[in-house]
Amino acid sequence: MGAASGRNARAKRPGMQRQALIVGASTGIGHQLAQLLGERGYAVTSASRSQGGLDVTEEQPAFPEIDGPIHALAFCPGTILLKPFAQLKDADFRHDLEVNFLGAVKTLRHYQRHLMAADGASVVLFSTVAVQAGMAFHASVASAKGAVEGLTRSLAAEWAPKVRVNALAPSLTDTPLAARLVKTEAQREGIAKRHSLGRIGTPLDVAEAAAFLLGTQSNWITGQVLPVDGGMANLRTP
Repeated sequence: MGAASGRNARAKRPGMQRQALIVGASTGIGHQLAQLLGERGYAVTSASRSQGGLDVTEEQPAFPEIDGPIHALAFCPGTILLKPFAQLKDADFRHDLEVNFLGAVKTLRHYQRHLMAADGASVVLFSTVAVQAGMAFHASVASAKGAVEGLTRSLAAEWAPKVRVNALAPSLTDTPLAARLVKTEAQREGIAKRHSLGRIGTPLDVAEAAAFLLGTQSNWITGQVLPVDGGMANLRTP
């Protein structure tokens, strides 16, 4: 795949090869995205807790060192904390913000000069369908992801035209993070029926959308939050 990982991973750009950084690439969507970009010719650097000990909640995360410009950057870490509002503690809101929002802020601040040095860089962040759809028990994670959407649009305006910034807003995706919500066949069937397309999303569904936004085919798209949700946000089918 042409990937490097580790606390001091150093990815070198051979020739005109485009360089990508995927934060949160050990499992799920991030892992699938790293594979896709590697297959499409990118030099991919993957970073996560299991790939170099990167913890974005630390005050000074151990970001991998990267030589040269970064053409594609995706920040994939996320949380799924579903509780009634009365049961949510300040620490719950703080943790969701630390992982989803401030983790993205720290990452983009650290690699801003690498993105600016590229010829048309692209960033993809991750929101959730719950921000626009409004879902019970999602107060903490939806608030954090709402901040991600605000960051997406603000940076897209500030960094234009050199760097494009977009976000994806998936519905529930069949990843290790969501495993406890789809432990039984009855749970899977119930959640699938809530989507107009009649199934739960796969990591590949979302990774393909991310790869599109990171690639040159989407050169005229920035500041957008793209739903990849099986119709959950906007459709109600019989």
